[in-house]
Amino acid sequence: MRTRRWLPALALLAAGAMLGSQQPAATRVDVIEVRGPITPITVEQVEGQIERSRDAAALVLLIDTPGGLETSMRAIVQAILASPVPVITYVSPAGARAASAGLFIVTASHVAAMAPSTNLGAASPVSTGGTMDTTLAKKASSDAAALIEGVAERRGRNVEWNVAAVREAVSASASEAVELRVVDFVAADLDEVLRLASGRTVEVAGAEVTLQLEGATVTRIAPSLRHRVLSWLSHPSVAYLLLTLGFYGLLFELQSPGVILPGVVGVIFLVLGFVAMQILPVNIAGLALIVLALGFFALEVYVPSGGVLGVGGVLSFLVGSLILFDPGPGDAFRLSWPVIIGTTAATAGFFFFVIAKALAAQRRQVVTGSEGLAGASGVALTAIAPHGQVRVHGEIWQAESPVPIPAESPIVVLRMRGLTLDVAGAASPLAAQEHLP
Repeated sequence: MRTRRWLPALALLAAGAMLGSQQPAATRVDVIEVRGPITPITVEQVEGQIERSRDAAALVLLIDTPGGLETSMRAIVQAILASPVPVITYVSPAGARAASAGLFIVTASHVAAMAPSTNLGAASPVSTGGTMDTTLAKKASSDAAALIEGVAERRGRNVEWNVAAVREAVSASASEAVELRVVDFVAADLDEVLRLASGRTVEVAGAEVTLQLEGATVTRIAPSLRHRVLSWLSHPSVAYLLLTLGFYGLLFELQSPGVILPGVVGVIFLVLGFVAMQILPVNIAGLALIVLALGFFALEVYVPSGGVLGVGGVLSFLVGSLILFDPGPGDAFRLSWPVIIGTTAATAGFFFFVIAKALAAQRRQVVTGSEGLAGASGVALTAIAPHGQVRVHGEIWQAESPVPIPAESPIVVLRMRGLTLDVAGAASPLAAQEHLP
């Protein structure tokens, strides 16, 4: 009987322990930064993080971008629309923007927030392959407008304003964007973003999910080493300098075969430069002009053009540098003038220095071979009548002379025949007349 009286108490304790063990774990929110132009590297970063954040309560993208490549933007929008985890975009810090491709990403997100003094919009398509004619521009604009219209409808955002941002390049500040229902709210920091997002119901992978993010554990995820290296390589100035230095190395190796190091370094730089070219919007005409310029510089060494090839190389290099990368939205991929002018001047100076050295070497008197021995001075080791031996440049040669020359007398080489030197006494009229070839 006494044992039965303890059974209810034991059952309550067991139930309490079970409830305690079933309490939900602390909520986790992953955070990554999306800074700078939208490129294939950004796509890889966002797609990979969405997959890795499947068990998180939400993924926050901190955005500050002038825009980027249309293909990369579409890939990110598709990844967000199909995401198994809620994606929150937060345009920050103050002064940041989500322009062009950035607007599409913000519109596609489940929750969109902006920091004070930020802006978004101006999403009109910009050609990365030269100037578009009226028909192509209209087609590109209509295509982009249709995309953002569908995305805005799905997320319940202001369709008319988003379409106007594409067709008319309109922009909005943070407070205006909230009033226009382009974003959900303005938040001063990330904690406020999570607090204001909590309680909202969003559609994630076809299911309704109510966000509970206030007080969540925030995990800030830094880019991997691979992404950092690729981001550095894909900077237009870095890619441009890698290509130029790579060409320098190869040309130096061709000018001085066997040095090896310049050729090896040049090939490595060229490979890295071409890796960057796969990411950046490259204008093939600009790249061709740069290669042509380096060809002109190399030919100047061998072809006496009076400097015409060198000047043509400078102009070709300058124009090629100006158009090497299509600027893209917000001039995100434009090379700066100081980099262009500095590299062009350094390239021209380098090659003109090489050219000057080559021309000086061509004008220098020959000091080796049969031509180099003609006119050289020496000493008769034996009497030459008409055969004997002489020492010239520290070497002993068989010699002949039509006029007898006593031993230990100074001589001058007239010419070389096979392995025999024709010589004359240094004071003879023959030497004065014929010591030069």
